[in-house]
Amino acid sequence: MVAAVSSSTKLFALQRFPSLPSYLISAKTIIFPARRRLGFFFRGCRCGGGSGHMVMEARTVVNDRIDITEKEDKIFRRLLDVVDQFKLNTQLRVAGGWVRDKLLGNDCYDIDIALDNMLGREFCEKISEYLQSVGEEEHGKAVILSNPDQSKHLETARMRIYDTWIDFVNLRSETYAENSRIPTMKFGTAKQDAFRRDLTINSLFYNINSNSVEDLTGRGIQDLKDGYIVTPLPPRETFLDDPLRVLRAIRFGARFKFKLDEDLREAASSEEVKEALMNKISRERIGHEVDLMISGNQPVMAMLHILELKLFDAVFTCPENPQPEVVEGCERFCISYLDAAWNVLQLINPSLFDDEQRRIYFYAALFLPLRNVVYMDNSKKIAVTSFIIRSSLKLKTNDAEMVSALHLAAERFLSLILLMESDKESVSSEIKLQDDFLNIPPTSAKRVLAVEALAPCSDSGLRTPRSSVKIACECQNSNSLKNGCSVVKQERFVFGTMSNVHNYSMMIQKPIGYEGRLLAMRSHG
Repeated sequence: MVAAVSSSTKLFALQRFPSLPSYLISAKTIIFPARRRLGFFFRGCRCGGGSGHMVMEARTVVNDRIDITEKEDKIFRRLLDVVDQFKLNTQLRVAGGWVRDKLLGNDCYDIDIALDNMLGREFCEKISEYLQSVGEEEHGKAVILSNPDQSKHLETARMRIYDTWIDFVNLRSETYAENSRIPTMKFGTAKQDAFRRDLTINSLFYNINSNSVEDLTGRGIQDLKDGYIVTPLPPRETFLDDPLRVLRAIRFGARFKFKLDEDLREAASSEEVKEALMNKISRERIGHEVDLMISGNQPVMAMLHILELKLFDAVFTCPENPQPEVVEGCERFCISYLDAAWNVLQLINPSLFDDEQRRIYFYAALFLPLRNVVYMDNSKKIAVTSFIIRSSLKLKTNDAEMVSALHLAAERFLSLILLMESDKESVSSEIKLQDDFLNIPPTSAKRVLAVEALAPCSDSGLRTPRSSVKIACECQNSNSLKNGCSVVKQERFVFGTMSNVHNYSMMIQKPIGYEGRLLAMRSHG
C-alpha cells in the first residue's frame, strides 16, 4: 500500500506474505525519497524481526515401501551380477537422498552406492572387468579424490551404467586425533556410516541385496514423517566435523518446509561453528549450496534460516572498507526484497522465466540494497555485489554481469513507473526517445521508453517471450505497443527478443507498494 508522507517521499509498507511468515519477520515500514536512485537512501526505516521457528503445516506422507523403476531395476541387477561373478560377498546399499525421495514418492536420479568391504574405485574396476567379460563397452568412469583440508573426507568413484552416473563410496568410520581437525578414515559398519551422515533423513539405506529399507539411526523415517531436521550425532560435533552440513541442514529444511531441531539451531548459530564454516570450507562449496537454495523451491525460507542462525555475513562475505558503509540490518532488507520478488513472480505467470532467468532474478533482488555500494581494488571502483557473486560465492563472472545489468535497468526504469500510470499527454523522462519515435502516440511512447530503459539487460543475452513486455509496461491492450512502433524499423524495436528483464526490473524496482502490484495485476489480467 502507498501513503503520502510528504511531497518528497512515499511510504511503502511491506505486507506479510506466505513465504515470509509473520513470526519470522514482522511488518516493516520503509521510507524512500521520491525519484532517488536505488541504494541506501532511506529517510528512515522500522524493521522488526521475530525469532520464531518454521512449523510444518501438515504431517509428511511417507511410503511404506520403495517403488523401483524399470531402469533402476536393471542397474541394480547389473551390480548384483558383478557381485556374483566375482564372489565379492559385498552388500550394496543405496544411500542418502535417493532413499529419502523415494519414500516421499518423488523421483530421484542421483544414485549413491555404499559398499561395505571395498573402495568405490575397486568396485568400478570389477564392473569394468565384468563388462569386458560379457562383451559390453564401458561408457565412462572417474575418481574424485578426497580433500580433507576442505572437509571432503571421502574418495568417490563414478561410473556410467545404462546412461546413468552412479557414485560408489565405501562405508566409513571416522576418528579424530587430539588437536586435529582431519579425521582418520577406515571402513565402518552400515550403522557407523549412518551416524556419520549429515541428517537423519539422509541416513537411510536401501539394501539392494535384501530389497529392504534400513533405518539404522532409529529415527530417520520418523523424522521424515514428523518433518524434523536433526543430526544423527550431537549437532556441534557434526558441524565442526564438516561445517558445510549447516548449510545442507538449512537447504533441506527450506526445501521440505521442515522444522530445524532446537539443538541444531543452537549449535549452528554458535561462533565456533561460524568460524569453522568460514575457515574450513571452500567458497566454491559454500556458493554451490547457496546456488541450490536460490534455485530451489523455497529461496526466501532458506535465506531466513541463514539470517536467523547469524550466518549471513559468513556466507555472503563483503570486502573491506565498502563505500558507503553497509547499513546495519541490511540483510533484512535483502531478504525483504527477495520475498517481495518471489511473491510478485507468483502474481504473474512464473513460466515466463526459465530456470536461469529465475535464478538471476532472485540474486538481483537479494542484492538490490547493495546496488550502490562499492569498494576499491587497485584504484578501481568495483561493485560489492560483484565481489559477493564472484569471490564470496565463486559463481560465474557472467552471473555478476547480469545482476549488475538488472540493477542498472531497474534504476533507469524507476523514473518511468509513475509516468506509465499517469494520464499525461506529454512524455518526459531521463531516458529520451530517439528521433524515430518522436511522432508516435504518448501511450505507445511510454512503452517504447520502457523497452529502451531496459536495454542494458537485452545486451546481456537474456531472451523472453513477447508476453513479458506486458508485465513491464502499462499494457491494457497487448497490441498497442507493437502498433505504436510500426512506424520504425522492426529491428530497432527488437520486440520479439526483448529480455525477461521487463519482468525483472519492474519487480525488483517496485517490490513493494501499490504501483508495482497494479502493474503486475493489469498485465496479468
